[in-house]
Amino acid sequence: MSSRRSFLKAAGIAALSTPIIKAKLFADAVSGKLPAIGVQLYMVKEDMAKDAAGTLSLLSKMGYTQIESFGGDKGIFWGMTNKDFGTVAKSNGLTMISSHYAGDQAGYEQTAALAAEIGMKYLIYPWKGPQKTIDAFKTIAEEFNGYGAICKKNGLRFAYHPHDYPYKPVDGQLPIDVLLANTDPDLVDFEMDFYYTVTEGQDPEAYIKKYKPRFRLCHMRDVLKERLPAGSDEESACDLGTGIINYPHLLSTGLHTGMKYFFVEQSRFFHETPLQSAKINIDYLKQIKLT
Repeated sequence: MSSRRSFLKAAGIAALSTPIIKAKLFADAVSGKLPAIGVQLYMVKEDMAKDAAGTLSLLSKMGYTQIESFGGDKGIFWGMTNKDFGTVAKSNGLTMISSHYAGDQAGYEQTAALAAEIGMKYLIYPWKGPQKTIDAFKTIAEEFNGYGAICKKNGLRFAYHPHDYPYKPVDGQLPIDVLLANTDPDLVDFEMDFYYTVTEGQDPEAYIKKYKPRFRLCHMRDVLKERLPAGSDEESACDLGTGIINYPHLLSTGLHTGMKYFFVEQSRFFHETPLQSAKINIDYLKQIKLT
């Protein structure tokens, strides 16, 4: 009985009336672990280009169970058909949850159908670039609503991945706030990039809480304690646990506010290869304690 009372106290009585998947998220938070650890394949793109199956096998052996792809030269399925790539991933114990994809309406119609055919959960728009006016971001929001409707029709979700520019003021407003306000929650989710939110001086926890459960996915990398000089061609990114971001706290908040998918994505490598960095990062995530 005491363990059950502890669970109810931590998760909240309301959890008993939520759908099973929400209860699972609360249970994961109480257990002190992430439900699964994923990796964005852009991090290991050179290895994937040389040997996709071998790279997926190595990632699986490290402990990753989910992957997120992107629209590179070989497409989101790495030169294979959607079903063939899905089979290769599955044979290595990996689930393809999502992919970044920047296309037009016709491209989304086709790609959403292919993604849904192999059980993917998300197509994510990765980059629009800085805009000169807030009205331009409102137009983008309407475009995203359209992509969201296409994805919903095909049985998956659409999300947007903000980089640094949505956190830079335009016409006295933050574009990220405008995008959140002008996209339909029924059609558009968001993928939090903790690195960009922090480096642009914003509070990722505040966004996760204020707009719950809009931030359903995230990218994880850390920020150097001593930033690189302004104007540097390199990002101030580093392996998880070696910088300033309190990931145990932020990921705990994410779990309690509806975040479901967690992807490592390093962009700067010191004395290790991308695959070695992937191992360092998942080892860190395995040992942290969430609350």
